[in-house]
Amino acid sequence: MFQGTYVDAIRQALHDAMEADPHVCCLGEDIGAYGGAFKATEGLLERFGPDRVLDTPISEQAIAGSAIGLALMGQRAVAEFQFMDFALLASDLMVNFAAKAHWRWGASVPVVFRGPVGGGGGGGPFHSQNPEGHFLGSPGLKVVAPGTVRDAYALLRAAIDDPDPVLFLEHKHLYRRLKDHWDEAPTARLGEAALRRDGAGACIITYGAAQHVALEAVAELDVAVLDLRTLWPLDDAAIEALTKRTHRVLVLTEASRTYGPGAELAARIGETSFPWLDAPVMRLGAADTPTPASPPLEAAFLPGPAAIRTAVERLLAW
Repeated sequence: MFQGTYVDAIRQALHDAMEADPHVCCLGEDIGAYGGAFKATEGLLERFGPDRVLDTPISEQAIAGSAIGLALMGQRAVAEFQFMDFALLASDLMVNFAAKAHWRWGASVPVVFRGPVGGGGGGGPFHSQNPEGHFLGSPGLKVVAPGTVRDAYALLRAAIDDPDPVLFLEHKHLYRRLKDHWDEAPTARLGEAALRRDGAGACIITYGAAQHVALEAVAELDVAVLDLRTLWPLDDAAIEALTKRTHRVLVLTEASRTYGPGAELAARIGETSFPWLDAPVMRLGAADTPTPASPPLEAAFLPGPAAIRTAVERLLAW
């Protein structure tokens, strides 16, 4: 039986994967005796030892390169970045090597790059980014963004089992704000969206922590909320089916609005579902600035319930 928070589910998924498969190992900064910056790996060193829980230097390139090397040698490596903002330092290895190895010479690279993303905590411009837009569009790299406790567990287990490299985005604002419990461990498949709320008047397509803001914003409206869960591969069938049924779509992301994931989603919906739309596809994202550290400015920077409700009401009135 499990009872705990989002970060507890991450830790449980790592523990269970390591129990089930001796080839699963973890590496990253301070993940051993310290248990990780957010305690996602607490207790794993004591249970599995230093050969499977490896503390690394403060070098994202070293973490990514070592994880890829381990994966190529038959391990299933889970690499933690203390903040996903700094995954950009390792992007050359992730995008130009791990994501292309299968395409170049048929090699499987079962590696997960996991770590915290997102704002809401006043972390400022270097510890609050949503960098998925930098990695989407890199063929061979899967991108996952769980927004519930159950998905944090189930999707991480699925990512570890996957033969391809996976970028696993954990929203730090959810780490200790969400709780859940289960008797039997949940399962999920990469590439499948989940309908969090049904409705007929319009739909919001979103993922990660933004879904909870959306659910709050439309609590009194006849609006569906679809959680993508996996940003690549996308569940195009679920997106198209909901678009055909509701005829009005708001794409909501916490990532930057311009040239962000929301722009690609809106374009895809416009191409595939134009005959069924009763209004233009709208998109709402963070302001096109670095993330402010000031709490009032950060609140204005992020798409909040009021902005979401205003956008939905514009759609419904179209």
